[in-house]
Amino acid sequence: MAWAIVIFGAAVWPDGGPSPSLRRRVAYGRQAALDDPAALIFCSGGVGRHGPSEASLMADLLIQSGVDPGRLVLDEASGDTMDNVRAAARFIRAEGLDGAVLCTDGYHVPRARMLFAMLGLESRPGPITKGYAGTRAHWLRMVTREMAAYPYDFLLAALSRRKAL
Repeated sequence: MAWAIVIFGAAVWPDGGPSPSLRRRVAYGRQAALDDPAALIFCSGGVGRHGPSEASLMADLLIQSGVDPGRLVLDEASGDTMDNVRAAARFIRAEGLDGAVLCTDGYHVPRARMLFAMLGLESRPGPITKGYAGTRAHWLRMVTREMAAYPYDFLLAALSRRKAL
C-alpha cells in the first residue's frame, strides 16, 4: 500500500521561524519519511499571521535535514485543519494513493482522522510523541480548542461529503 505522509501546519513566529508545534510536526514527518523512503510528503499550511507559509517552512526544514526535495508537495493555501484535509484528500486521490500517515500533535490526530474518514480515506497516526507535547498548559489549551472544533469540522466534512456525492 502507498500512503502519503501528511504534515499539518502550525504557527510561524514573527521572525519567520517555526513554532515548537511546527518544529515537532516536521520532526514527525521526517521520521515518517525515514520509515517509508518511497512516500511522498504533503506539507500543508498557508501564511498565517506571519510569513512565510507553514508549508514552505516545513519544506525548508525537511530539506535541511536531508529529505529529498523531489518527495515534497506543498499546499500553501490551507488555512485550517479542514482545508488541510481537503487538500490532502484531493492529492491522495489524484496520485492514486491508499491513505494518509498523519504527522501532527497527539491531541489533533483524532479530529484529523475523523475528517479523513468522513471524506472516505484511510489514515493512521505517524510516529508521534505519546502524551503531552510541549507544556501542560499548552496541551490543555489545545485540547480545549479541539473539543470546540469537532462539531464545526464534523458539519463541514458532512457538507463536503454531501457535495461530492
